[in-house]
Amino acid sequence: MPKPNPRHPGFPIPGGLDLRAKGWRQEALLRLLENVLSVGEDPDRLIVYAALGKAARNWPAHAKIVETLLSMDEDQTLIIQSGKPVGLLRTHAKAPLVIMANCNIVGQWAKAEVFYDLEKKGLICWGGLTAGAWQYIGSQGVIQGTYEIFMRIAERRFGGSLAGRFILTAGLGGMGGAQPLAGRMAGAAILVVDIDAERAEKRRAIGFLDVVASDLDAALRLIDEAVSEKRAISVGLVGNAADIYPKIEARGIVPDIVTDQTSAHDLVYGYVPKGMSLEEVRRLREEGPAQLMAASRASIADHVRAMLAFQKKGSEVFDNGNLIRTQAREGGVANAFDIPIFTEAYLRPLFCRAIGPFRWMALSGEESDIARIDDLVLELFPDNHIVTNWISLARQYVPFEGLPARIAWLGHGERTRLAVAVNDLVASGALKGPVAFSRDHLDAGAMAHPNIMTENMKDGSDAIADWPLINAMTLCASMADLVVIHSGGGGYAGYMTSAGVTIVADGTEAGAERLSHALTNDTSLGIIRYADAGYEAAVEAAEAGGVGYLPLGGTL
Repeated sequence: MPKPNPRHPGFPIPGGLDLRAKGWRQEALLRLLENVLSVGEDPDRLIVYAALGKAARNWPAHAKIVETLLSMDEDQTLIIQSGKPVGLLRTHAKAPLVIMANCNIVGQWAKAEVFYDLEKKGLICWGGLTAGAWQYIGSQGVIQGTYEIFMRIAERRFGGSLAGRFILTAGLGGMGGAQPLAGRMAGAAILVVDIDAERAEKRRAIGFLDVVASDLDAALRLIDEAVSEKRAISVGLVGNAADIYPKIEARGIVPDIVTDQTSAHDLVYGYVPKGMSLEEVRRLREEGPAQLMAASRASIADHVRAMLAFQKKGSEVFDNGNLIRTQAREGGVANAFDIPIFTEAYLRPLFCRAIGPFRWMALSGEESDIARIDDLVLELFPDNHIVTNWISLARQYVPFEGLPARIAWLGHGERTRLAVAVNDLVASGALKGPVAFSRDHLDAGAMAHPNIMTENMKDGSDAIADWPLINAMTLCASMADLVVIHSGGGGYAGYMTSAGVTIVADGTEAGAERLSHALTNDTSLGIIRYADAGYEAAVEAAEAGGVGYLPLGGTL
């Protein structure tokens, strides 16, 4: 049975063992759609996160998706175009149940103003990364990635520990809200700025923020005390980062780490310029979007100038994937890209081995299913320090939002091994219900984004979008249950292309076959992508993992 949802009473958390659809594969995808709304930022408007990341284009489209998932057979495929179901085709039982494409605009027209026009006309919607693909699991989906970035910095610059270190960042939305908990888990004193008092209170209420400070002086006192005592703490501050960052820098305070995760990718519906109230911004979104875009870009320029000043004084400063450097450069900050992107700076060695943010969701709604899988992960990968450390921390600190779920950075071979073993547990009755496996779109072979995922690729292939398209086609050929291609990013147009996947462990032999083929081929393609770009670590991973990489001049 569904569970009550105190945060959004009209959107209960799915669960239970009663089927409404004709099979668990269809039921699983329906529950994942229900789940992203149950944990979403504004489900009444179908928004999951990031101002306009939607689960469906509109409510009639949502109703038709639900109706189709409930009635479709296993040998049919539902086709979804930018959040709107457009066809139900007869395919076969090993074909994907759902194929979707969201926010893909032809290159010459892939501009913010074109997107906004199409969106207002009801012709398109932005799926974000995991929002429109029904794969979002709340802040937990971002927490580990943020935590791993902080720990890679700790290893590189601070002797492996962030105890006694000060992290300054901003943004407490659906993505940025993971930062305070990740920083505290990493042992740091972290200050997170956000313009929206309601967001800050929400993060405090669920335990991600220890305290919301009354003003900047109070916030800095709390941080200073924690740093001197080498005590972890997460502090929120209501204010505009474009005001707060320069004020901190002017006081001569130099944080150890500085980043940002405001909605800088969206100059109209996301970022709030300094000097403007939330009410004024909401009015300008309708009455003066061009004026608002200009004000946002000017504010971001000041925001990034302060980040560059911290960098010059010795802070470890990085772009956390929200395009803040891109907007600042367009706003006149010529050296904005002196700030590195997190993927190239800290995570690329992991991506060369197809290690990335893998996730699973207990469709039963039972937390005990995740606890049993946690145990299984520890049994299967006792020598994988990243994973064993994370499972221990997640059990202690990370609350479930919506369907019980877990994320862990697993790579080639590991994902397949875990998923097939979980499918066996479903078959034996050791778990109360089936489990859905997915991953972030920011994965080794799944994203082309010249200012995030693929910035400064060794062979100069930053802007080539073939790889996520190949990834999606490969996943269709590999019997995945849901396959999606998304585009968008800065201003929701033109900045990136990505592919997403979901496969259901339903305890059947067919389920084991789908999991084995889809997950193995997904990570194989990730390794091939980096091997093809000239990364020796990826070539070695291909050879060690039996990946079918074909370098020119030979065959494997």
